[in-house]
Amino acid sequence: MGDIIHLLPDSVANQIAAGEVIQRPASVIKELVENAVDADAKRIDVVVVDAGKTSILVVDDGKGMTETDARLAFERHATSKIRQASDLFALSTMGFRGEALASIAAVAQVELRTRQRDAEIGTCVSIAASKVTSQEPVACSPGSSFMIKNLFFNIPARRKFLKSNQTELGNILQEFERVALVHPDISFSLTHNDSMMFSLSPSSLRQRIVNIFGRKLNEQLLTVEVETTLVKLSGFVAKPEFARKKGSHQYFFVNGRYMKHAYFHKAVMEAFDQLIPVGEQVSYFLYFEVDPANIDVNIHPTKTEIKFENELAIWQIIIAAIKEALGRFNAVPAIDFDTEGRPDLPVFEESKLDVERPVTQINPDFNPFDSRSSSYGQRNTNSTRYVPSHWEELYGAPTEAASASFEQYSSETAVPDEGGLYEESADFSDKSTQHYQYKGRYIMTAVKSGLMIIDQQRAHIRVLFDRFLEQIRSHHGASQGLLFPEIIQLPPSEAIVLEHLQDELHALGFDLQSLGGGSYSLNAIPSGTEGLHAETLIRNIIDTAMEKGSDIGDEINNRLALALARNASIVPGQVLSNEEMEALVDSLFACSTPNYTPDGKVIITILEQDNIDRLFG
Repeated sequence: MGDIIHLLPDSVANQIAAGEVIQRPASVIKELVENAVDADAKRIDVVVVDAGKTSILVVDDGKGMTETDARLAFERHATSKIRQASDLFALSTMGFRGEALASIAAVAQVELRTRQRDAEIGTCVSIAASKVTSQEPVACSPGSSFMIKNLFFNIPARRKFLKSNQTELGNILQEFERVALVHPDISFSLTHNDSMMFSLSPSSLRQRIVNIFGRKLNEQLLTVEVETTLVKLSGFVAKPEFARKKGSHQYFFVNGRYMKHAYFHKAVMEAFDQLIPVGEQVSYFLYFEVDPANIDVNIHPTKTEIKFENELAIWQIIIAAIKEALGRFNAVPAIDFDTEGRPDLPVFEESKLDVERPVTQINPDFNPFDSRSSSYGQRNTNSTRYVPSHWEELYGAPTEAASASFEQYSSETAVPDEGGLYEESADFSDKSTQHYQYKGRYIMTAVKSGLMIIDQQRAHIRVLFDRFLEQIRSHHGASQGLLFPEIIQLPPSEAIVLEHLQDELHALGFDLQSLGGGSYSLNAIPSGTEGLHAETLIRNIIDTAMEKGSDIGDEINNRLALALARNASIVPGQVLSNEEMEALVDSLFACSTPNYTPDGKVIITILEQDNIDRLFG
């Protein structure tokens, strides 16, 4: 039997490596922008067409490359960042492996134009599927310009499984924001299909955060600053009152590199323990500066997972620093002492008050149950209360008429002996019309098989979900116009999601008009959602779509209807009258699936009559 092991061609090896490094258009932008940062660029411009599927252009004013370096940069493991293995533990650059450009060139058509600042002429290199097609001198600006066309043109399977333009653009914005947040001293711009999405000038870190996510975030942020021998920690955390269930902006950076770290995230949440409701999150932007020898960034192809040598100690530092920031915030007095120009209000002095006080007269001998002092239908001279003259009879034996009335009421509400488990096909025509609300959360009703207990909020979600879903499908959502339109300002990452949801929101009854620059005018909301905060309603829907995806189809319609139903439903603890409970129960049983919420939670439970009898046996 002959030898069967052989070396793969470079083109195949590059495609295999590209599968780990270049997963989608956002991966290309991440690698190219990080290279531009390493090249000491002061301005980086990104231009994408069709969410990067057609073309990606990244232009920087960095150091540039020589003719030889421009050709060598596309070879595997060719890098200027490290020279030996020990350099991996003293990294000060974003890239270091030398795989990014080789991987990009293996799955796309690439054109590089580059020139060093002190050179008179630059060079242009064209590569397709790892093969150099041309290299020639060219006149160009200092720095580098990468044009990436037809990504995955030679890997149809990979291109086929790219998501919609809206989803891919969302990933591009995410990668772009991560780099821009850690380099506020660099100018960035991002253009998609001739539409400018970001234009960021050099600024302070706080201003860069506000420029990306909106002005409203500025009032939420508290400064975190601590320096120890292990780590220097700086950045911002949001105030506890701005906690949200979803849609929070949460970022960790270490030595200028974005990272994910579940352990440190838990430390942040630990610092907010007892300050925010369970299940809610706060925004944070935390920047770590540590000795490169104490971390390992070479454990994942995307370099977003980083191992720390002293994780437990840093955990404690994070909690202490955030609690200190929260303490400083709480120590600031909420009283405004600036009284200049205020009216001078006199101080109340009781001794100077010359007003006759009212005198209250009380009859200590008055007895409201004494028939001698009051007769039925007459007002007592010393009281405003009416007292029956024969009140003792009310506590005697029941009369025949009273007994008959009580038996009639009992026959309407009593639970029959026959039992039966609840089924979707069960007949609830014999349910009681009298309901009892338990602790503001559950509706208890007598039915033939026993005692039916309904979670009122889940029941309302089920009813509203079916109603909103029908409105979306029929495009007949009723609208309630707003007397004063609300202006909603969204960052680009949320604005593209809203644009994608416009048709579905309009079908629900929302009237949103774009004002440009991420601003929208909300002119009408769906009927039945009056009293809710309209902007919060829109943001919750956007957050749900961003969290779970928003591809076109029934799935997004279901998620949209569910998000709106959750926000518009009655809250636990809301007191309902018997008529309101009756209407809710009737509406629930009119639904096609009354026993479960759209996300599978139980709505109805039956306590069987036999089990009730055993409790008293």
